[in-house]
Amino acid sequence: NQSDPLWQMPEKGVFTQDFHQDLVEKRADLVVHSWKDLPTEASLQSSSSASNSTEIVATLGRADMRDLLLFRKTRWEAVKSTGVLKIFSSSPRRAYNLAPFFKQAFPASIKTVEFEAVRGNVPTRIRKLMNNDSETDGLIVAKAALDRLLGTDSLGSYSGEFAQVRDEIRGVLDQCMLMVLPLYQNPCAAAQGALAIEISTGRQDLKNLFARINDPSTFETVKRERQVLAGLGGGCHQKIGVSCFRRSFGELLILKAHTDSGEIFDSVEFASLQNKSSAVNVSEKNIFPFNPEDQSWFDRQYFKNALVPDGPLWISKADALPSDWTLRSDRLVWASGWETWKKLARRGVWVTGSSESLGEDEDPRLDILLNHPVKWTKLTHDDGTRPGAQSPILKTLATYKLVPKEEVPDLSGKTHFYWTSGTSFERALQAYPNIKAGFHACGPGNTFLKLREILGPQGKLAVYPSHSLWLTELGVKK
Repeated sequence: NQSDPLWQMPEKGVFTQDFHQDLVEKRADLVVHSWKDLPTEASLQSSSSASNSTEIVATLGRADMRDLLLFRKTRWEAVKSTGVLKIFSSSPRRAYNLAPFFKQAFPASIKTVEFEAVRGNVPTRIRKLMNNDSETDGLIVAKAALDRLLGTDSLGSYSGEFAQVRDEIRGVLDQCMLMVLPLYQNPCAAAQGALAIEISTGRQDLKNLFARINDPSTFETVKRERQVLAGLGGGCHQKIGVSCFRRSFGELLILKAHTDSGEIFDSVEFASLQNKSSAVNVSEKNIFPFNPEDQSWFDRQYFKNALVPDGPLWISKADALPSDWTLRSDRLVWASGWETWKKLARRGVWVTGSSESLGEDEDPRLDILLNHPVKWTKLTHDDGTRPGAQSPILKTLATYKLVPKEEVPDLSGKTHFYWTSGTSFERALQAYPNIKAGFHACGPGNTFLKLREILGPQGKLAVYPSHSLWLTELGVKK
């Protein structure tokens, strides 16, 4: 059935129940599933089995959990002139999350976003998008699906099985602009990109065997996503996106949902794996900055006649892109976070994706899609290109210099600080040396490295992915 949207299909385990039955009736030793296709009950039900007849015992490291937009280059002028964006997707979750997102993320005035149902495997959906008679502008797919199909290049003798499909997909990618959709605005379907290895309960031999390839971090974060989904009623017919992932500094859980009962959720939870920056319930008068825009230490002076470099651009602050530069819509541009993305879009820049404020070493994971390693040039200020300040993975290009302001923010009485750049912290420390003893926080990446270098091992320093999460930790509401 390639006609009905999945959310209209009433049965649970529509892709998995037959395989489960094979396990129960001992026609198979194990089944490998796409974990997101499994019902959220503790186990699959069948007519001849007890409720605990099977169990999930392992998963591999997770593929990219994000969604990907393929946008037809030939439709760009029509979308800009009409303000109407038509997208193939049958997912209520994607429609709920992405209708408002596209209106801010696109470098055009989008007035209306229309979603059209589409079914079939990846090649089928791509063919429907590229049909010459179609006026649909784009298609949303799980990025893991394309990465897995295209990644068979690296599987040696097995690669021939998908050679024709790979060639077809690569031909389509050449005709499309890409947009990797950020998890903060569009959390994935629970367990998207993860594999589940299911065995019959009691097969301790298999359980021991698969423990050797299991990825514990993926297993635990996917279980947490599915618990959240189950708590909200489960099912692919609901508008529920939940993404849980870990980095060296902590674990993030992002939830956006509009349930059948009418409940609306829009939250980000952060559990730090490092020492907390302070106790909770800090007074607002002791916090700097309470509003991020209050942290103003420099003016910018742009270099005249700076040349646009070749290749992909990595932009941490939108102001690093000179106003007189014009970028082609198919240029690869990576933003540090959502605020930078929105500012670039308002300037007419097509943004390919973002690091979601997780730092410069957050891998964009585009090498498989583009079939070659991507070398990024980071646009920054002159101080960011000095020896020791340069990113180990990004080439840097200075487009402006920082000119210290004569008047600086008043830090008198402040005890808790959130820094968005190491240069700002150095400037503040010159004006107020006593703040070194305070409680400091920042995002991951170069800012953290700079602060850790200055504060030393005894300094009170913690990582928070955003200013708002830091305020939440301090018990302060804006």
